[in-house]
Amino acid sequence: MIPRPKPQRFRLRRTMLFMNAQKPGLIKDAYIYGVDSIILDLEDAVAENQKDAARFSLYHALKSVDYGDTEVLVRMNGLETPHWQEDIRVSVAAGADGVRIAKCESAADVRLVEEHVHAAEEEFGVETGRTLLMAALESPKGILNAAEICTASERMLGVAISGGDFRKSMHVRPVPGGIEINTARSLMLLAARAAGIQCFDTVFTALDDEEGFRAEVRLDHEMGFDGKSLINPRQIAYVHETFAPTPAEIATAELYVRSYEEQSKQGVGVYTVNGKMVDIPFIEDAQRIIALAKACGVYHGDL
Repeated sequence: MIPRPKPQRFRLRRTMLFMNAQKPGLIKDAYIYGVDSIILDLEDAVAENQKDAARFSLYHALKSVDYGDTEVLVRMNGLETPHWQEDIRVSVAAGADGVRIAKCESAADVRLVEEHVHAAEEEFGVETGRTLLMAALESPKGILNAAEICTASERMLGVAISGGDFRKSMHVRPVPGGIEINTARSLMLLAARAAGIQCFDTVFTALDDEEGFRAEVRLDHEMGFDGKSLINPRQIAYVHETFAPTPAEIATAELYVRSYEEQSKQGVGVYTVNGKMVDIPFIEDAQRIIALAKACGVYHGDL
């Protein structure tokens, strides 16, 4: 058995790469892509008559492969299926860092999954509370209940929108710029930020549309998402580049933090830097940018 570091509820999750749990050749090498998190998929990627085989593959991969610092999550089958309870048992027994709740629509869904995760931890001697949860919001009901979902459990690391299922339920198709889904994105972001957890955008499935992909990644960053779900390793580098603070942003953040330290010694709470008024909210954001730059490996200062 390869020991796994204890999962962190709050960590860098710019990229979450879906991998078919049924394909051992893929999932054993997933960590080499440098992705922040991988999601071993037991749901849509696996045929109905292959669920047991996929769980077997997942279990042995997690027991035998060293994924290093890459977070390993499992997308379970939906609560309307006969598979989800065994998905949870195998995921917990194998040592997965967390479980992604498919088609989550309410706080009750989260609590039901949490009960079974807790039972599996007890059954297999796993530290209580070790296994994290995240929820995929895939329907209008899920989006409208985002606030209660985000606060339903202390295990919750974040929520993600599943664009394909959501668009289907809304009777719409993808539109450049995302006008058909941006309201749902915004509602989910508001709920996640209010709850203090992370928020992730949906996958971009038009693999040959590089310009469209890049535009959507920039939109995600500008809207305030923490990261994005992905289906192809080629998409990782651009997301990492986009979600990392720029040298200019880092320099400005350093300037704000240093000036705050100096002004605080003099008892000044509000002041100007390069003609811009600066107060506590600016400093908190500057500190966040520096922390993010450090996590992304692009900070070379001394703060």
